[in-house]
Amino acid sequence: MSTDTPAGPARTAAATPAQARAYWTTGPGRGEIREEPLAAPGPGEVLVRTLATGVSRGTELLVHRHEVPPDIAEDMRAPHQVGDLPGPVKYGYLAVGVVERGPEDLVGSRVFCLHPHQDWFVVPAADVVPIPDEVPTQRAVLAGTVETAVNALWDGAPRIGDRIAVVGAGMVGLSVALLLARHPLARLEVIETEPARREQVRALGLTGVAPDEARGDCDLVFHTSATEGGLATAVRLLGIEGEVIELSWFGTTTPATPLGGAFHSRRLAIRASQVGRVSPARSARRSYADRLAIALDALGDKAFDALLSPPIPFDELPAVIDEIASSQRDVLCQIIDYTGSQ
Repeated sequence: MSTDTPAGPARTAAATPAQARAYWTTGPGRGEIREEPLAAPGPGEVLVRTLATGVSRGTELLVHRHEVPPDIAEDMRAPHQVGDLPGPVKYGYLAVGVVERGPEDLVGSRVFCLHPHQDWFVVPAADVVPIPDEVPTQRAVLAGTVETAVNALWDGAPRIGDRIAVVGAGMVGLSVALLLARHPLARLEVIETEPARREQVRALGLTGVAPDEARGDCDLVFHTSATEGGLATAVRLLGIEGEVIELSWFGTTTPATPLGGAFHSRRLAIRASQVGRVSPARSARRSYADRLAIALDALGDKAFDALLSPPIPFDELPAVIDEIASSQRDVLCQIIDYTGSQ
């Protein structure tokens, strides 16, 4: 699919709007767009006019359904979340916009921010990251997802000649696979149950297979499907002393974990990877900003366009999230366009 040009819409010198419009999850399976006051930026802050946001399907659908476990609700706060989980809450973290007011070196720049779905917003200047000119606006929305994939690779530490599988061809799984494809691996397979998704994997130049076709004896398996069956497949594919890097968030669901059979005799391991902390393998030398900059640099690759859906207007977001949650709309990353609603 095509994306807009790297430069984005031309900037106009505008005063801070008195009101902003934002998407709120108001109850289980319910959401609406609300108006709220917008303060002018203070020293060290920026006013951002949103160009596009993306729906992070896995996490945002758990929020939409009120399936965030109460004991980790505080841990799962988004950086600019308003309200408390399960809700009402303003949640989301894939936003791209243009800085309209703020420090001179940022004004007019396209930036990425971990901000909910909202047409205008004010945040500290340190919370936005400029987008490279070669990365189109809609593709830049994926920065938060690719950042998750970067962290997972730091956790997994793939080595030359490794045999690796990625279980699940969603947003995160495909982002992990596209980054792994840059490595000198002996084998890389993406395991997916849906035939249409497997075709999409193959169109990216990757090897997409059904679970019963996947080859075992893997050194590493990255699990991203958020299904019990996917986790069982990931463990099954490991070779002796192999490791599953678990990226799925199951919410309130408790999957059965296959720790019987050969799990102990083969000395297998399952390790969590979560973007809320920089991987211990890099935390002494890389900051959150460094990690996000690496993700934005990786998005210079046009292959990531395959993860993007055709954009829908911001006003349609409440209905579209319902469609995604009920499987009426099969998308990887739903792009929300703001350019016609400001």
